Amino acid sequence: MDGHAFEPATPLVQSSELLGFPPDARVLIVNCDDFGMYDAINTAVIDSIEQGIAGSCSLMAPCPSAPHAMRLLRGRPEIPFGIHLTLVCDTAHYRWGPLTAKERVPSLLDDAGELFTSTPAGRSEFLAQARLDEVELEFRAQINTVADAGLTPTHLDFHCLADGGRDDILDLTVALAAEYGLAVRVWLEPGRRKMRQRGLPVTDNEFLDSFSLSIEGKSARYAQLLRELPTGLSEWAVHPSVGREESQSIDDGWRVRRTDYEFLTSPEARELLQQEGITVIDYRTVQRAWSSAPGRSAVRLPAE
Repeated sequence: MDGHAFEPATPLVQSSELLGFPPDARVLIVNCDDFGMYDAINTAVIDSIEQGIAGSCSLMAPCPSAPHAMRLLRGRPEIPFGIHLTLVCDTAHYRWGPLTAKERVPSLLDDAGELFTSTPAGRSEFLAQARLDEVELEFRAQINTVADAGLTPTHLDFHCLADGGRDDILDLTVALAAEYGLAVRVWLEPGRRKMRQRGLPVTDNEFLDSFSLSIEGKSARYAQLLRELPTGLSEWAVHPSVGREESQSIDDGWRVRRTDYEFLTSPEARELLQQEGITVIDYRTVQRAWSSAPGRSAVRLPAE
């Protein structure tokens, strides 16, 4: 994910109120991204939801450990999850490819015939050449892979491309969400304003990507953020991993993930939520509001 943030506008009605909360409520989504990337992430995500303060997660369907992640979800139907739409790879040495046959989506691939690496240059080159019809093919393949596994997601969000990286990709995703009865994570100001004009709840406050936080003193920073959490709907995209040897060998960001995991599963985190009167929700609440918004039709994914 990109680490950009926006200066929050002052809407007439906060999204938290659209979700049924009083004006002074402090409402927080804690969503574990990158579920399915590798097994140590999968283990930490489940722990962070079942034993920690996270409320939901987002599944990367093209990744090597996605089948393992989907097995975990099938055994835990109470865990809400979204689809982390994935068009880039994090590193050059741990890769995955599109779920669509490569010959059908050439504009999504680099000169070597692989998904672009999620560097600033790689993302820029990808966004300059990606055809929207091929993006749609791959997004549908990822959604349908989850549906074919007998799983029912709550929302769509993006891996390493904030709000999809382009206006037309965001618009496509919102249309797919309407078709399948899902919500979309939207957090940059242009898209956020557009969704609110349509009566669709999105974050009211500054969005947090945990990769934007310093590793040093992270638990104290998280505690401070909870104490200072404003009223309205906020969202944190966190990235837990148990940080085993597997993580260290394939993932340059493993320390970010390990320190996320340590805080999310700590007694301090749960105590702070209680002390501060913060309500943690997941995307099921947002999904209901998006699905019932005027003018949105839905062809829902099959139930489990």
